[in-house]
Amino acid sequence: MRTATLGPAQRAEALAAMAERELDVLVIGGGVVGAGTALDAVTRGLSTGLVEARDWASGTSSRSSKLIHGGLRYLEMLDFALVREALKERGLLLERLAPHLVKPVPFLYPLQHKGWERLYAGSGVALYDAMSMARGHGRGLPGHRHLTRRHALRVAPCLKKDALVGALQYYDAQMDDARFVATLVRTAVSYGAHAANRARVTGFLREGERVVGARVQDVEGGGEYEIRAKQVVNATGVWTDDTQGMVGERGQFHVRAAKGIHLVVPKDRIHSSTGLILRTEKSVLFVIPWGRHWIIGTTDTDWDLDKAHPAASSTDIDYLLEHVNAVLSVPLGRDDVEGVYAGLRPLLAGESEATSKLSREHTVAHPAPGLVVVAGGKYTTYRVMAKDAVDEAVHGLDTRVADCVTEEVPLLGAEGYSAMWNARARIAARAGLHVVRVEHLLNRYGSMADEVLGLIVADPSLGEPLAAADDYLRAEVVYAASHEGARHLDDVLTRRTRISIETFDRGTRSAREAAALMAPVLGWDKDQIEREVEHYEKRVEAERESQRQPDDLTADAARLGAPDIVPLS
Repeated sequence: MRTATLGPAQRAEALAAMAERELDVLVIGGGVVGAGTALDAVTRGLSTGLVEARDWASGTSSRSSKLIHGGLRYLEMLDFALVREALKERGLLLERLAPHLVKPVPFLYPLQHKGWERLYAGSGVALYDAMSMARGHGRGLPGHRHLTRRHALRVAPCLKKDALVGALQYYDAQMDDARFVATLVRTAVSYGAHAANRARVTGFLREGERVVGARVQDVEGGGEYEIRAKQVVNATGVWTDDTQGMVGERGQFHVRAAKGIHLVVPKDRIHSSTGLILRTEKSVLFVIPWGRHWIIGTTDTDWDLDKAHPAASSTDIDYLLEHVNAVLSVPLGRDDVEGVYAGLRPLLAGESEATSKLSREHTVAHPAPGLVVVAGGKYTTYRVMAKDAVDEAVHGLDTRVADCVTEEVPLLGAEGYSAMWNARARIAARAGLHVVRVEHLLNRYGSMADEVLGLIVADPSLGEPLAAADDYLRAEVVYAASHEGARHLDDVLTRRTRISIETFDRGTRSAREAAALMAPVLGWDKDQIEREVEHYEKRVEAERESQRQPDDLTADAARLGAPDIVPLS
């Protein structure tokens, strides 16, 4: 089993190594596309660096609907190529690349009209399944089925009887998006890539017209590095235009941001054994099973305010509640909402003003010698985007480079996962944990769960759950800091775990315990622990205040009331 550690020492070593000698490829942006690009490049034998200004997946890639899907609604737009490509990637992730992280999830689509709608929607879902099977990567999911109203209400008793005349049920897949990205980064590092988060690009190095690297500021330590590379890949998502501005060239395309918000509610608030997909006047609305919770989303509105912390307004929240309550027999209220998160989709600007109609396809360009830009796309097809970006970068290298192999490269934790899953009862008995705890670890870390269990063997107190967030073990907080690159409390409560959206207190009651667990790993003193906790509490309060505001402008202003990062002393 390959492994890689992203601790404080490894981060410092990575920055020093990137500055020491010229790389073949330097990737800017630690979201799913940037991480995927680094993995693609390094597995072709290229010396590769990856830098991220904040935390891994801190932008769009931690705030999605958490679905790996073909995009059923794109069939309605007749975008068959995009759906076919995405279905292939869904199958690869489920069956080969990340079976520990990507799981099947059922969805019920209520029918509201007799006759024609069942024929119309049923044909679309049948085509969806057929396209998946045709690529040879659909065998891991059950096929769709038609349900009568009575049967549909047995599967989803939460629905109003007059909200449907029947239903269709089909399968897609889901994952924890931030955890997936952290695993991608670690996989790239395990093959020899150098990776550093909290490392901000402040400018590009130029020789004439050619881009030959980047100036990178260590946001934590304050040092600055000149990292030289034969090819630089801009994979900064909604920040694409800002990054291009440092070169003085925007490029051939423009990236627009569309805001999507999601609500998280406890499992017992919606009585259903399946997810739901509902049609709205603009797009579709998902109700997605999420452990002991449901995720409800998403909105789709233009956004041109702060990109780092998009804010959900009261209007956004009311919109989602209104639309989901239209079909629920027991309506949801504000008091039922545990968590709210907002994210920005990077869309290639087109002629249409409606963001839901902008392209979800991706584009790769070479706007200046030595600089490649990749933008657009959707989470599910990150691997294809990464391949296209590296293919473009290879054109600028003077040597022959191997073809992409990531279709055959499982992510860390995939190898040995099935065997460990089969042995989970024995592992639980040996570790002194309930089997449900071991299942939780296997579905978050795969075979790397052994490393987390190793921490518990060394310190049995780490086998206890967090006092105010008992879905997570104390060992997971330590592991996040020692192995997964978490540098701050916010990284752990928001992305390495999902405590910030899975508890009514938004993680504030877990903050001090988690900070104390991280402190020995990261060398924090008592003052730094206090700063971390205070910063986190201010961030949560700023988010709560933004969600009480009526519109984007006032919500954005309220969210910016909390500072972005806690500087280390």
